[in-house]
Amino acid sequence: MSRKKKIEPLTGEALLTKVKQLDHLTKEQKAKECGYYTVTKNGVERVNMMKFLNALLDAEGFELDGKQSSNGRGGRSASYRITVQSNGNLLIGSAYTKQMNLQPGDEFEISLGRKHIRLKQIDLEDFAE
Repeated sequence: MSRKKKIEPLTGEALLTKVKQLDHLTKEQKAKECGYYTVTKNGVERVNMMKFLNALLDAEGFELDGKQSSNGRGGRSASYRITVQSNGNLLIGSAYTKQMNLQPGDEFEISLGRKHIRLKQIDLEDFAE
């Protein structure tokens, strides 16, 4: 039984170019043509779609894993949701104030809408007028 030489799967710009050339094929056929398949002991070819799609995402530059915080420490990430506390207050956490580079003493104008609260930062120039 003759063994086929294992072809190395395409990555990066070569993968993107090849996929564009094969636009008339199905995604499984594209994956196979780009080298994302294995041959079982019984001689059956199996296409590895996850590796193919992950390689496409990497080649396009998409980052799905998310970036780690700049200080390297763990912790919760900002969810952009808050809950009214039992005393009726709304607490905006430090993750948001750090992201906006807010300093102690920064002031905001509060405007109430029908179903929203809007905070508008008051600049020092606004006070001078």
